[in-house]
This record gives sequence, C-alpha cells and structure tokens, in this order.
Amino acid sequence: MSIDSTVVTYKNGNDDTEQQIKTINRNNYTEKMATTSSYKDESHPFAAETRTLPARQMTMPISGTDDPRQSPNEGIGVCGWVLVILSYILVAITVPFSLCLCVKVVQEYERAVILRLGRILPGGAKGPGLFFILPCVDTIIKVDLRTATFNVPPQEVLTRDSVTVSVDAVVYSRVFNPVISVTNVKDTQYATQLLAQTTLRNILGTKSLQEILTDRELIAHSMQSHLDEGTDPWGVKVERVEIKDVRLPQSMQRSMAAEAEASREARAKVIAAEGEQKASRQLKEAADVIAESPIALQLRYLQTLTHISAEKNSTIVFPIPVELLSLVKRS
Repeated sequence: MSIDSTVVTYKNGNDDTEQQIKTINRNNYTEKMATTSSYKDESHPFAAETRTLPARQMTMPISGTDDPRQSPNEGIGVCGWVLVILSYILVAITVPFSLCLCVKVVQEYERAVILRLGRILPGGAKGPGLFFILPCVDTIIKVDLRTATFNVPPQEVLTRDSVTVSVDAVVYSRVFNPVISVTNVKDTQYATQLLAQTTLRNILGTKSLQEILTDRELIAHSMQSHLDEGTDPWGVKVERVEIKDVRLPQSMQRSMAAEAEASREARAKVIAAEGEQKASRQLKEAADVIAESPIALQLRYLQTLTHISAEKNSTIVFPIPVELLSLVKRS
C-alpha cells in the first residue's frame, strides 16, 4: 500500500487515528530507504571499502642510515639480559682480576666498535680513551683511522690506440666511519686495493698512449673520484692517487727512439740547409763588394796569406800575381 492511498482512506478519522497513520507511513518510508541503501551496498560491495581503505605510505631507505646489514637498536631478549646480568655478577665477584679483561684503552688514532651479543651498541664507535666492556658478552673491534697507503700492482692495459702499456699507481686512503667499515665490508684495505686495480684498467682503456704520457694528473684525479664514489658505502675515503710509472714494450721503445732520432736528424739537416742558404747570400754580397773595387781582392789575398803563415809556419806559399790570373781568364 502506498503512502498516498493510506492518507486518503483515513483522512476523515479523528486526530489520534491520523497521527498513528502518519507514524506508520514514516516507519514504512524509513524501512524503504534502509532497504534501498542495503540493496546498493549489496550491489556494490567494494564501494565502502574503496572509500575507507587507508593510504599506503612508501618509504625509501636512506643510504648509510637504513642499511639492512646494520641491525637496529632492538632488544636483546630475555636470554640476552640474563647473560648480561650474569656477566655483571661475574665481574663483581672476580674484582679486581676482572678489570684486566674489562677495561680497554683505545689510542687517539683508533676507534673501537663494540658488539654485544652480536649487536652494535648504541652510540657507534667508542674512543679514544678508557672504557669498560663485559667479558663473554662483548666483542671489541679496533679500527685504525690513520691514512693507509698501498701500491697498485703494474697493470697490463691495452690503450685506445691498441698499444700495450704497463702502469702502476699509489693510493692513499683512510677510514672515516668505523661502524660502516666493520659491518659493510670484511677487509677495507683489500677491497679498496682490488677496486683500485679494476678502476685503473677501466680508465686507462679509454685513453690513448699520448694522453697517458702527458695527462697523468688528469687520470689520477679521475681515478680518485671513481674510487671515492665506490668506497663511500664502506666508510673509506680515498684522499689521493698518484701514477708512478708507465712502462712500454721494448719494441715500442725502440720505435719511439728511432722516430725521435729521425726527427732530430731532419731538424738538424733543415738547420744546416738554412745556414748554408744564409752563408751563400752573405758570400754573394761580399763578392759584389769586391767586384766593385779590384784592390779589395788583393787585400783579401794578402790577409789569407797572413792567416796561413800564422797557423802553419812550415808551409811554403808561392804567391801568384792577380794580374796573371786576369790574363788567364781573358785567354
């Protein structure tokens, strides 16, 4: 029965009856709306879930701080606390003998990384100075912060212009983060040395022989940048890289020496030819001057005799008159 028909049927009744009819109509309308809403919910079961689902937050780990290999500062558990308490009791019972094992000293150039039941203690590396550890629970690892040097073994490299060269270098590095150097890499010195060898080969493979011989500083700077970028996750800072020596094969050395010698000989011949050319021009100018004055040739002749008599006294010189030479020339 609809709402309108119900109102028409009982319109002439008393007020109480009309009020009851309106109440019944309201209830029917409310039930109808609830039925409609439930029908919508049944026909679209995922609509409400779509509106109420919480937004997922994606977090990206930050390099160096959220490394999965670095354990967070979580609890050590009940067994761990029991072992720690027993260690304190043992230290208290065996005092002062336990101080020989519990008190450690770290030098100014060192830092100590303490692992308690396999976890790094909060606060990072300890030192320098005096600190206390628990026996049988704590493990101490000392890290040297001083600059370490190592030689890169000679590397046989094929250059860009197909020339085989042997190049070695020196690398200066130091540890700047003891915790990362302990947790992220087993042996920082060995790992840095191997990375330096591969980096040297990769960089020299893109250079020509001329660039290797002339641009050593540029190659060293490029190698330092690549090494520093690669060792940063290990807590190692590469301070300096120097190219020591570039060795060429014997055949290449002989070829380069022959090329240099031929170049020097060519330059010497060019210089000698230029000197002869200039000398001939000067002689021509001198001949022109002597031709203008016949007596000048006689004076030159006498000057030559003077030089000969001064250098070699045993030489006998028979002067020939210049006029005789003129007569021979005319005939």
